[in-house]
Amino acid sequence: MALLFFLALLFGASYAQLTDNFYDQTCPRLPNIVRQQVKRAIETDIRAGAKLIRFHFHDCFVQGCDGSVLLEDAPGIDSELNGLGNLGIQGLEIVDAIKAAVESECPGVVSCADVLALAAKQSVDVQGGPSWRVLFGRRDSRTANRTGADELPSPFETLEPLKKKFEALGLDSTDLVALSGAHTFGRSRCMFFSGRFSNFNGTGQPDPTLDPTYRQELERACIDGETRVNFDPTTPDTFDKNYYTNLQANRGLLTSDQVLFSTPGADTIEIVNRLGSREGTFFRQFRLSMIKMGNIRPLTGNQGEIRINCRRVNELGGEAGHDVM
Repeated sequence: MALLFFLALLFGASYAQLTDNFYDQTCPRLPNIVRQQVKRAIETDIRAGAKLIRFHFHDCFVQGCDGSVLLEDAPGIDSELNGLGNLGIQGLEIVDAIKAAVESECPGVVSCADVLALAAKQSVDVQGGPSWRVLFGRRDSRTANRTGADELPSPFETLEPLKKKFEALGLDSTDLVALSGAHTFGRSRCMFFSGRFSNFNGTGQPDPTLDPTYRQELERACIDGETRVNFDPTTPDTFDKNYYTNLQANRGLLTSDQVLFSTPGADTIEIVNRLGSREGTFFRQFRLSMIKMGNIRPLTGNQGEIRINCRRVNELGGEAGHDVM
């Protein structure tokens, strides 16, 4: 009981140190700087928003929201970018551009972890989705966790393994369904779903939860495993509730998408129906779940550092970010 009480105090203290006004004095234009850079990225690459939110997801799911996903290989660093869950992840140069713009105005002040959290929010907002209050004060890790990146939620997973991975981070079934709704925009490579076309799970038949007409469309689109296909075949570049109506029509792209609606007796079915009923309902829950995810085990106070270059840790004894509160 004493240990549980201590852990509760520790988690609560970390959560409390994240605030929405953390940079009000030290980098007051931060939201505008990041939004401008996100809009610029989306204008040249419509997939930029989806790339940025994926980075935030994958960051928080491996040792907490600490910017560790951005670290490249270096002495003592086995990059998470090499992990199975990050194969093919893109957009590091977009993060670089955002961080450079922030550093130009507020040098050594804003962490890469906070840049990812704010960039994810701005990406959703710019492409028609909800806005929410981003809490700040995360600091950047000086370590990476390649093993953790190998164990990220997989596009091939069924519902129970997905739920267990979310539950391990304090996220429930509602969070799982709401956060999966980010697949309303972006693309996926065919290698991650072409196994549904035939001999699904060794049955000799296509995945029965994949609409036959949609399957044929996907087969025609998939020139090879590297071909990228829209997650949402209806409004692929807009953040809306169509992800859920697609699931209801057996037009979820990945196995990990469709199992939310097609697993018999699952509690997620009702959640899909609810979030798919009204866009406002989805947007409200997405906000709550994003804030919740963004507060998974942050480094705060004097933990970690404020990385100058998001791709590598600061050199000890050299220039480093400073405390802002």
